[in-house]
Amino acid sequence: MKHWQWSSESVTEGHPDKICDQISDAIVDEFMRLDPQARVACETLATTGLVLVSGEISSSAYVDIPKIVRQTIREIGYNDLKQGFEADSCAILTSIDEQSPDIKAGVDKALESRKDGVTDLAQEDSAERQTGAGDQGMVYGYARRDNEDFMPLPIHLAHRICERLAELRKAGGTCLEPDGKSLVTVAYEGEKPVHIDAVVVSTQHTAEAEYEDLRRFILDQVLAVVLPADLYDEQTKIYINPSGRFVVGGPQGDTGLTGRKIIVDSYGAIGRNGGGAFSGKDPTKIDRSAAYAARYLAKNVVAADLANVAEIELCYAIGVAQPISVSLDCKGSAKYPEEQIVEELRKLVDLSPDGIIERFKLRRPIYKQVAAYGHFGRPDLDLPWEKTDLVSDLQKIFS
Repeated sequence: MKHWQWSSESVTEGHPDKICDQISDAIVDEFMRLDPQARVACETLATTGLVLVSGEISSSAYVDIPKIVRQTIREIGYNDLKQGFEADSCAILTSIDEQSPDIKAGVDKALESRKDGVTDLAQEDSAERQTGAGDQGMVYGYARRDNEDFMPLPIHLAHRICERLAELRKAGGTCLEPDGKSLVTVAYEGEKPVHIDAVVVSTQHTAEAEYEDLRRFILDQVLAVVLPADLYDEQTKIYINPSGRFVVGGPQGDTGLTGRKIIVDSYGAIGRNGGGAFSGKDPTKIDRSAAYAARYLAKNVVAADLANVAEIELCYAIGVAQPISVSLDCKGSAKYPEEQIVEELRKLVDLSPDGIIERFKLRRPIYKQVAAYGHFGRPDLDLPWEKTDLVSDLQKIFS
């Protein structure tokens, strides 16, 4: 039986990159609330005393972007100038243009529904239009039988550690500040996780905090609460703030950018990643919506017991509605031919942008809530792409 290890990391909502993801998705949410047909591609940069929001947005709605930025920063917890970055005093710059008319034409009317090369929408009935993919690219969905959420255990535990840090900080009475990271290494035998080999927690703290007090607090109030007792023991290597002091953090300590934590957002690198970010994008962008669909398919394959591990790749061309390829890799665990599983999945689920958007009701303000602590495997949220409602159909087909 193969013995192997895997490590994955997460970051807290106060990490500079995650601040930017949450700002970008808060802006997407506000546009979806006011104008569900809005086209949004929103990027954020945060550094000491400054937030820059740029991108391409086409909408009939007006959104007060600086207000959204300050509200998001305030909710995260940067409310004191002593932190080096503060919601009400930071400068905010915006540079927003409209979506490219060339991209717009391909998205508004997919290649499959154009007639004789006609791209003038005025010449075609709107009922005949089909939304094309907002960009080319490939996306991946992944699921494995490590836990009831069908997520890889290393990234699952790393997220829960960071969530626990934020929960304790917001409850008050601690030395914790918003920025932080975690990393978890899990040992496997075959496909089964058997031990947590190492844990790293780096958390921003107040200048007055004593290291030993902080270490004991993390051990007792974070790791002992989050880590499963049957996998976590005295043999687990623990590193808490291994660089020592961590007072300067957030955008004062490091520049943040939207989309720089795509491995944190997905599966902790145990599965492949297409390279496109999720945050800041409306659902016509397949980087986001098709990645959600791929996770949905992979999770249902594993939940239906067709495989123990499933990785789905969807590949799209800009302006084309249907994926140009769909593939499934079960890492040797498939109980039926993978090509047959793919064929049945394509019959069950419309993988065009319109089909995905309709199935998951994606033209809603649901995005900021997943901009920190992962877009997948979130038992705390009712996410439509996390449902396992294909299981009964798949089991009937493959019974």
